[in-house]
Amino acid sequence: MRRWWTAATVGAVAALALAGCGAPAGTDRDLTDDWPAPTAPQAFVPAAGVCHAGVQDVGYLTAYHPLDCALSHRTETVHVGTLTGAAADRATPPPAGSAGMRVARAECDTKVGEVVGGDWRSGRLGLSVVLPSPQAWGGGARWFRCDLSEQTSLDEASPKARTGSLKGALTGAAPLAHRCFNPKVRADDVREMVPVPCTSRHRAEFVGVWQAPDTTYDAFRRDNLKVHRACRTLIAKYARVPDNGDLQYRAGSIYYHPFEREWRNGNRGVQCFLWVSDRSLTRSMKGAGTKGLPVT
Repeated sequence: MRRWWTAATVGAVAALALAGCGAPAGTDRDLTDDWPAPTAPQAFVPAAGVCHAGVQDVGYLTAYHPLDCALSHRTETVHVGTLTGAAADRATPPPAGSAGMRVARAECDTKVGEVVGGDWRSGRLGLSVVLPSPQAWGGGARWFRCDLSEQTSLDEASPKARTGSLKGALTGAAPLAHRCFNPKVRADDVREMVPVPCTSRHRAEFVGVWQAPDTTYDAFRRDNLKVHRACRTLIAKYARVPDNGDLQYRAGSIYYHPFEREWRNGNRGVQCFLWVSDRSLTRSMKGAGTKGLPVT
């Protein structure tokens, strides 16, 4: 009641004052046409180039506590994009496997690659796409975050606490880049890839990422030989040996593929590795030629 009483009193005093005096120069006695129009409320948009203590699957505003990347953190927002078109016209955020999620994922792949200096799957890196909460989406938010993290290992995808930005992580010496490994194999299944320096004894080496075709996950998993053939082509290019029938007698192949959820969201990156089972290597096979990878 006090608020309304005060406002009414102020209004009455103003009316009395105007009635008893002439209008000051530059005024027109109209109090309704000189106020600026109220601006539309601005929806929250997260910042790029900041880090976070934990991993978010959904971008709830209440959980948004960005950190300086010089402090200990587990994820870094490398890019913030905006969904448009049919994806933005939805009543709810795009679900996993939707066209909108795949569009966001593709943009994240490109932007993150520009920041780290290569395909992020070439190193111990993990990428997640974070969308607004349903409440924020209902309020008009259409952003998506590209959050990058350092992974514990090739076989352990959990984000690792770190300090410092991941900008340029795959350039120069690139300590996070995949290089040489000793596979632990049991019954023709690779149980673990243990990273080792390429100058020490090893039997496997990362050669690149193959972009698989846009098929269903089940179809991809059924065509194991096609994946190995694609990886052997990368091996031939990497080692500079002929990509012909003799290649299978020079080296075998190991590959790591995305999980089904990642596949449905548009991740088609298959990590390919050169593998020799009959001997150990003590140098990188990059550009080694036929002498480095002889037919055996």
